[in-house]
Amino acid sequence: MKKSFLKSNEMLKKTLEVIPLASQTFSKSHIQFPKGFSPVFLEKGKGSEVWDVDGNKYIDFISALMSITLGYCDEDVDNAVINQMKKGVSFSLSHPLEFTLAEKLVSIIPCAEMVRFGKNATDSTTAAIRISRAFTRKKHILHCGYHGWNDWYIAGTTRNLGIPEEYSSFIHDFQYNDLSSLEKRFNEYQDQVAAVIMEPMNFYFPENDFLQKVKTLCHKNGAIFILDETITGFRFSLGGAQSYFNVTPDLAIFGKGMANGYPLSALVGSKPLMQLYDQVFLSSTFGGETISLAAAIATIEKIEKYKINEKLQKSGIDFSQKFNFLLEKHQLKNEIMLTGHPTWLSLKYLKDSEFKIKTFMIYRLIQQGILIQISHNLNASHTTEQINQCISAYDVAFYELSHALASGTLDEILPCAPIEPIFKIR
Repeated sequence: MKKSFLKSNEMLKKTLEVIPLASQTFSKSHIQFPKGFSPVFLEKGKGSEVWDVDGNKYIDFISALMSITLGYCDEDVDNAVINQMKKGVSFSLSHPLEFTLAEKLVSIIPCAEMVRFGKNATDSTTAAIRISRAFTRKKHILHCGYHGWNDWYIAGTTRNLGIPEEYSSFIHDFQYNDLSSLEKRFNEYQDQVAAVIMEPMNFYFPENDFLQKVKTLCHKNGAIFILDETITGFRFSLGGAQSYFNVTPDLAIFGKGMANGYPLSALVGSKPLMQLYDQVFLSSTFGGETISLAAAIATIEKIEKYKINEKLQKSGIDFSQKFNFLLEKHQLKNEIMLTGHPTWLSLKYLKDSEFKIKTFMIYRLIQQGILIQISHNLNASHTTEQINQCISAYDVAFYELSHALASGTLDEILPCAPIEPIFKIR
């Protein structure tokens, strides 16, 4: 039966009057889903399932943009939060939980000798850039990947409205798995680079010791090496991608799934760098808010105790094998590719019609009760049966897509205008 989104669409109209974009996050907003043919507001979640305001139920493979590691409303995490809530949330002085969590992070993350907390990963990436500039007395930043919404990074993207033009002169990108592109940047800005910040992995695995070579190049040029582990942390392994790929950065950022949906991020790094925060200004009223700290401690303990990373990887490998079989079955290997780490598998659309295909795929999966965007963000509550349901939904969508591509009728099966990318250049 075709799903109705009447309440979602009515609520969208009202919300747009009081909230720009009707969302706090671009990626969660109505502009990133088929317009009029997708839920806009979710009301509740449990495990790996969510319900929208119209009462439609979905298996959620977005996992709150990967901030859900264990599952929605995990009992152990929520009990830790409730117990702490009864004692207080924010206090007039620091709380012992700040030490407890910091000590835990130091024990499991290779580069962590000291820790500072924030609420969003953007807080921590910005703190990392500031301390790098303070330590090196240099201005320029080289980056690879996405690092949040603050001025130092967004100035170099197409979403730079409201940022002074001169900020963009200090931020420069380089290409993943292409060491020469990084060497070129160091040569362009010789003795001016404060830091290299990068996601340790996105679509592709590092090749030929790429991460280790980036670190060597950074230190050769007197720059700080920063890994943005907002997504990879507590997903690839307990110690993050740095542990998984055996490379130790100077600084690293953690966020997303470290507290199973509660708002918390962490900047960790070596003492010589981190101790500069005695002088460099970094101050946050809610950085030591206790319920998120309690949630993180409970989440990390459960990841460790139940070997969640291994479970996610096993589920991802199972999904990948079944998905690739479907691509072969429907002769779509030249149109769609599944790539990435098993716990974070992303779709790459290989032709000029990529946004049309993306729009159609999201639409058809939503109609079959699967909530998805471009990546499959597994959490520990996803079952084999649910993965198989997702695969079955892809089987149906691929059948329809392959026929539409063969007959040139893709435009006719689109329910609405194609989704447009948030960044036109990234």
